[in-house]
Amino acid sequence: MLISKKTNILLAMAGAAVLMAGAPALAQDAAAPATAPAATATAPAATTPAPAVDAAAPVEDPASLTESVGGGHGNLTPITMFMIAHPVVKVVMIGLVLASVFSWTILLIKLLEFGALNKKTDRFLEAFRGARTVADMRRVATSEEFDGNPLADMAAAATEEIELSRQAGLSITGDHRDTALLRTQTAVSAVQSSVASRLSGGQQFLASVGSGAPFIGLFGTVYGIMNSFIGIAESNTTNLAVVAPGIAEALLATGIGLFAAIPAVMFYNYFNTRIAAYGVRADGFGAELINGISRQLDKGA
Repeated sequence: MLISKKTNILLAMAGAAVLMAGAPALAQDAAAPATAPAATATAPAATTPAPAVDAAAPVEDPASLTESVGGGHGNLTPITMFMIAHPVVKVVMIGLVLASVFSWTILLIKLLEFGALNKKTDRFLEAFRGARTVADMRRVATSEEFDGNPLADMAAAATEEIELSRQAGLSITGDHRDTALLRTQTAVSAVQSSVASRLSGGQQFLASVGSGAPFIGLFGTVYGIMNSFIGIAESNTTNLAVVAPGIAEALLATGIGLFAAIPAVMFYNYFNTRIAAYGVRADGFGAELINGISRQLDKGA
């Protein structure tokens, strides 16, 4: 009996020892499933910044995009825009610049021409009004000093008609006076009609530049913008840094067109006014010339 009790006590103590020894392992086995989800849960959190890095990767510096499109020039200047422009747009720009240069050249030439013309005309009128006979008028009108002057040519034509009538043995006084004056007036009108055409040299070019340059510049703008949109479609981007250089070079063509057209229109209107003013002066001189010859014929000179 005592032996069985002792045996039971020993078995109970051994079982307790086994239970105590296995408790830590069971605790570790129970904790392992709990930590594994936690580690699994933290893993996505650690990898979540990766998409943000990938989304930011395609973004490029606008300045680098501008440099790649603009041929390495960060700052767009008119010269830079011209250099990166399409060849067709370059041809338009060069043509408009040349037209502007020719317009300013015509301005300088015609300013000098009208200045010299008015001075020569003033000297001629002073000498002509001092003439006392038709022969004196002819001598003044045909002198080398006033060669090429429109008013001098009018006086030379009138006095030459009187001289030709005399040489032909025609009477230029008395009953034939009016006939002689009619022939003289016709000769003056023939010369006077060419005054406007002689003074209007270069006006046609100014008119063409003034009316056509804006449209030529607009053609360059349309062509340049068309190429810009084609570039947008090919690059699949609407970044302003990519689009801006092409649009800027296109608008530069319109700017040059206006730069050529505006002065040309102003010069054309200005010289038209000068030509019209000289035409009025020629009309007045024509009447003065016929009156002077009529007086000389009445005096029998």
